[in-house]
Amino acid sequence: QVQLVESGGGLVQAGCSLRLSCAASGRTFNTYAMGWFRQAPGKERESVAAITWSDGHTYYSDSVKGRFTISRDNAKNTMYLQMNSLKPEDTAVYSCASRESGTGDFASWGQGTQVTVSS
Repeated sequence: QVQLVESGGGLVQAGCSLRLSCAASGRTFNTYAMGWFRQAPGKERESVAAITWSDGHTYYSDSVKGRFTISRDNAKNTMYLQMNSLKPEDTAVYSCASRESGTGDFASWGQGTQVTVSS
């Protein structure tokens, strides 16, 4: 099992930036990929970005492409999400998750961090 702890959320104005962090501990040696997800009130959870742990291949949803950047620091077992040009519609609880090698699901989840963007 992998334990994940997010940090870096907050309240910002539209157009500003935030950087989220996700620190992993536990069974991290078998991590295949990690990702960021978000859920706004009354909406389903959506995938925002993901990164493969070994080679850093990235994926972005169309809604954040060009504004958000996902990265990782393997030595620190930490993943980041740099969010620029934030919009009110980016307001959500952001959670990180990890997927182990040989599996198809993101099975380990953090508790989430609130990001609120005011107009």
